[in-house]
Amino acid sequence: MKDILDVHTHTAFSGHAYSTLRENISAAKAAGLELLGISDHAPKMPGSCHDFYFLNLEVVPRDAYGIKLVMGAELNILDYSGSTDLPAQILKKLDYAIASLHRPCIDPGSVEENTAAIIGAMRNPHIVIIGHPDNPNYPVDFDKIASAAKENHVLLEVNNSSYKPTGYRTGSRKNAKLMLKACQKHGAAIIMGSDAHIDFDVGNHKFSQEVLQENNFPEELVINSDAARFFEYVSYRKKLAPSERRI
Repeated sequence: MKDILDVHTHTAFSGHAYSTLRENISAAKAAGLELLGISDHAPKMPGSCHDFYFLNLEVVPRDAYGIKLVMGAELNILDYSGSTDLPAQILKKLDYAIASLHRPCIDPGSVEENTAAIIGAMRNPHIVIIGHPDNPNYPVDFDKIASAAKENHVLLEVNNSSYKPTGYRTGSRKNAKLMLKACQKHGAAIIMGSDAHIDFDVGNHKFSQEVLQENNFPEELVINSDAARFFEYVSYRKKLAPSERRI
């Protein structure tokens, strides 16, 4: 499977990651990627960036390093209605956003509550990807999530970090089978993400690819082979955002 993009990576600014922007870029180039996304954790994650970090991302050149670069954020879903921790005026400045459920920011709820949280986040037009939705710490209704992802033109992530034998989302691989079956049923597309917290993992989708192969998931529903497909999702979602009011 052709795999030329990774848009779920973190730098040291996330607070619990260990590499710089340049180190991630260098690793992405060495891995043969054509597109790299930096998605540092949004402010409610303990130790992560202040709002000002995300407000100033316009200073980062997107084409100056010999690789296409996009700058986004991994938002924290904060409640069961799907609220997240960056306001619209900041989100519109980002190239894209991922939204995820994280224990420091929201307690696991019931299947119905967790499902509602994710579907609620999908209604935010700046959110393009739902991060690690197969996390067993937050049980969900995969049929409803896959249907909503298809309807809202949102990507569900197959998160490489979740499937590592040393990872802390134990049980994700089993849940992935259910998620991918639901995605096939509804025609919902997925994206592989490394969730790299150190440059050595940038572009590493080894375990994600194993999961896709084990479940005979169709390549046409995996967008990692074509950066243009990723930008099509971004463009579609951005167009849903309300226009700025002009006087």
